[in-house]
Amino acid sequence: MKHSLQLRLSQHLTLTPQLQQSIRLLQLSTLELNQELERILQENPLLERDEGIREQPVAAAEPVAHGADAAPAPESPAPDAAPADADGADIGAADDGPSTAYRDENEDGEYQQIAEDAPTLRVHLIAQLSLTNLSERDRRLVTLLIDSLDDDGYLTQSLDELVAILPPELGVELDELQIALKHLQNLEPAGVGARNLGECLALQLAVIPKATPHLAEALDTVKNHLETLAARDFARLRKLLHCEDAALRAVQKLITGLNPKPGRSFSTEETRYVVPDVIVKKVKGVWVAALNPDAMPRLRINRMYAEILQRNRNAGSQQLSSQLQEAKWLIKNVQQRFETILRVSQAIVDRQRHFFEHGEVAMRPLVLREIAEALDLHESTVSRVTTQKFMHTPRGIFELKYFFGSHVTTEAGGAASSTAIRALIKQLVSAENARKPLSDGQISEILSQQGIMVARRTVAKYRESMQILPVSMRKSL
Repeated sequence: MKHSLQLRLSQHLTLTPQLQQSIRLLQLSTLELNQELERILQENPLLERDEGIREQPVAAAEPVAHGADAAPAPESPAPDAAPADADGADIGAADDGPSTAYRDENEDGEYQQIAEDAPTLRVHLIAQLSLTNLSERDRRLVTLLIDSLDDDGYLTQSLDELVAILPPELGVELDELQIALKHLQNLEPAGVGARNLGECLALQLAVIPKATPHLAEALDTVKNHLETLAARDFARLRKLLHCEDAALRAVQKLITGLNPKPGRSFSTEETRYVVPDVIVKKVKGVWVAALNPDAMPRLRINRMYAEILQRNRNAGSQQLSSQLQEAKWLIKNVQQRFETILRVSQAIVDRQRHFFEHGEVAMRPLVLREIAEALDLHESTVSRVTTQKFMHTPRGIFELKYFFGSHVTTEAGGAASSTAIRALIKQLVSAENARKPLSDGQISEILSQQGIMVARRTVAKYRESMQILPVSMRKSL
């Protein structure tokens, strides 16, 4: 076999660390970006936040570059403000002791009142239990049941299962747990300790004054006919309760006014607020996008470490040199991230200007490829930019993904956005006769009369995506 050497030329993409970081930052949400920056700031002493006076943002897109949407400049600092050193840190601030950190700046000089955390469902129930005259054993059994409740206040495990998992030496019998459950169900909020929805609603109806009209029929409904009510089979329910429409309406109103999840008000879940990346406004008749200054982190190179590195160019400063280069890369990549977000946002605004004028019914079909080709970007880049990035508009806050959607062919040969069709379906349902709601087929027929050819199954899919109940569930008395 004869050996030979051959020269071949080929191209391949090398993902440098800088490019990898750029791609990663682009797909992060604002919250995730700030978390990532905090981690890097702790690891790299060459990088720091610029906490100085925020300048008016300079937009990257041409329509915003005129400064029409620029944030107003902050007020000038007070004449006696403490000077800043070369590293940007404030100096000259005297330590007044711990009292100034915790006192409220008011005339009385009283300590600032800090709001306590809301009690959990368990704490709320245990506090009530401590005020009862139950024996120590009964209190422990009720506490066992309290610890078995879910976040909605329901007892999801059966009493038989709880008895089975308890140590035999405790000698807990089923009837003891049944008595403990009765004690638990007498605590507030009403309905806690229920094992199903019907029992939860019945417990709440039991504490309503006996003189309440149609209370007996409501109790009968939640105990025996809840599925019939849920199916809105009012004709059958009238026969079961032996009542007329007026009484049935009163029963329905009484039941729907109850709380199906009594423990949810004690939930400790924190509300997460969305910080929009882009703000859209109408300036001189043109819709323009501008970056939100509050979403843009301000970073800079630490001057002190940079000067030390400049004075000492030796082998020992190799790590600082590497960290300096990484800091420069990060600042550049963060800036490029927001510039790309603004370019994509402005391109979306230009194509969806009718939405900003008239709402969802005027949304036009738009796909990622159209934006990618217009901005000379890869489609995957546009996908990353539009995921978990938000736009603040006069019509609300929307994820950039919201403005993209498939299309449906119209009778005239054009195309209608799926978002616009959803809005039309929502309008038709909101204006329908509650006693004779529109079926999916009827909605499809109405849309076809308007020149929009949508199949019944497509209407059903859009209706379900908007969490609109089917026709049988929307019917009312």
